Amino acid sequence: MMDEVPHDRIDDSLIALRRILRATESFSRELAQSAGVTPAQLRVLQIVEQRDGVIPKALAQQMRVGQATVTSLVDKLVAQQLVRRQRSEVDRRQSHVMITDKGRDCLRQAPDAQQQRFVRAFRSLADWEQAQLVSSLERVATMLDADNGDASTLLVAGQIDSGERDG
Repeated sequence: MMDEVPHDRIDDSLIALRRILRATESFSRELAQSAGVTPAQLRVLQIVEQRDGVIPKALAQQMRVGQATVTSLVDKLVAQQLVRRQRSEVDRRQSHVMITDKGRDCLRQAPDAQQQRFVRAFRSLADWEQAQLVSSLERVATMLDADNGDASTLLVAGQIDSGERDG
């Protein structure tokens, strides 16, 4: 019968998913303890530093999250004095998110982000392996009905477990 999938394959796939979730949860805890930010907040800091300031709309587009999510993330980072908002001199209706010295210190204290480790390992794969992995991951996301909500480039297990947004 074609519908029969060996139980060991099912178990192996579920174990692999649990290992991924466990790794993301562990990274989130480590990041919170060492730098006092969430993975999503860390990514905002990285982008703001790389781009030497950015408007919230561009930040939302790069992270592939909604504007409300970015506003919430930036508000929390402003409260921690890791970033500041600065009115644009060209268009006073816009503000730029700028990193502070405290924000740069936070980036230096943060452990090596999971995404960065993944990117290094992914780049070392052959082109066909990269394509196969992307295809498989997209299929898993579809199987888990993960097509709804923000398509953030961040690995955050809490969002999957509890339905929370980055914050």
